[in-house]
Amino acid sequence: MSLIVQKFGGSSVANAQRVKHVAGIIAEKYLEGNDVIVVLSAQGDTTDDLIAKAEEINDHASKREMDMLLSTGEQISVSLCAMALEAMGLPCVSLTAWQVGIQSTSVHSDARIKRIDSERIQSELDQHRIVIVTGFQGLDRNGDVTTLGRGGSDTSAVALAAAFHAELCQIYTDVDGVYTTDPRLVPNARKLDEITYDEMLELASQGAQVLHNRSVELAKKFHVNLEVLSSLEKKPGTTVKEVVKVEKTNIAGVAKDTSIARIALVGLQHNPGVAFQVFDLLSKSNINVDVILQSIGRQDSKDITFTVHKKDMAEAEKILNEHKEALKFDHLEDDDSIGKVSIVGAGLMSNSGVAAKMFEALYEAGINIQMINTSEIRVSVLLDENDVNKAVKAIHGKFFDEV
Repeated sequence: MSLIVQKFGGSSVANAQRVKHVAGIIAEKYLEGNDVIVVLSAQGDTTDDLIAKAEEINDHASKREMDMLLSTGEQISVSLCAMALEAMGLPCVSLTAWQVGIQSTSVHSDARIKRIDSERIQSELDQHRIVIVTGFQGLDRNGDVTTLGRGGSDTSAVALAAAFHAELCQIYTDVDGVYTTDPRLVPNARKLDEITYDEMLELASQGAQVLHNRSVELAKKFHVNLEVLSSLEKKPGTTVKEVVKVEKTNIAGVAKDTSIARIALVGLQHNPGVAFQVFDLLSKSNINVDVILQSIGRQDSKDITFTVHKKDMAEAEKILNEHKEALKFDHLEDDDSIGKVSIVGAGLMSNSGVAAKMFEALYEAGINIQMINTSEIRVSVLLDENDVNKAVKAIHGKFFDEV
């Protein structure tokens, strides 16, 4: 007997028909003799609807109260799914994250899982029940409900798979696997049979919405067997693993992200420790920084440019302006009309000409590059937001249509 963790996204449980369909997928694994833990997201657009309700009351609600509100969506999903399984005559129980004992940090709206108490779930599994758990949420040391950020149900599922040493963690979505880019944007995008943890982590971090990036981090750290597949079609998905066969294109995919904003601090003093002061201030307020570019010092000053999530731009600017005197910069510039396009591949940096090929595609499409950022397996460019989709199509065509 194996333990399987299955996670279903919001579109997979969007209505009664789909909830019943998901129950059928769960039942199939259970009736094969497996123990099954299920993690569910909120139905369809429930989270967006709850956010809209909150804004009708208070468009500056505290993150704590938003977590209290948004956590109700998953509770509806798990109870409805349990009812569907009960109707099929199968033993099951739905549990919230706090009933399960998913302990998290206290960073509301972006908490991290610290520990999972195994006692309650193990007790239910010992009674051969299907255990259905709310994704996306946890409980901090004060007993307050927290949420893990958009896509956090993936992380809930992988964390449970790691905690219980599951044979397999299946992430069911409305697409049948991981593609070389968004197939809704590029119809001839290719589905990958397998992809490395590192490639998947980079794609997820650079905007690909198939998996939550922290779920991939956990899967890599705890060697969780991960599979991405469709809840709507019964066909093989994409396996996320340590080592895969190398594709002759040298890249696994193209990702885009239009949720970022750029901030530039102009005229900083060219002294040691200035960059530390800037990013330490942002870190203490839990503001994540992505692409960073520091100019070559000219005379006694330099500029530092970086990107943050759009939702953090105003807070980041407020913090920096409050410390303008200590940081000693001349002025601050911002731009929230940018986007990022990235190519990702394990063979990228060991193959000369890959980055040049990307830049050639952008040149041929008449697209200006604003900033460039690289890692061992990624090249990212910042562009005007209006050029992002055009860039993805051009780059994907350059790498995959010419193979």
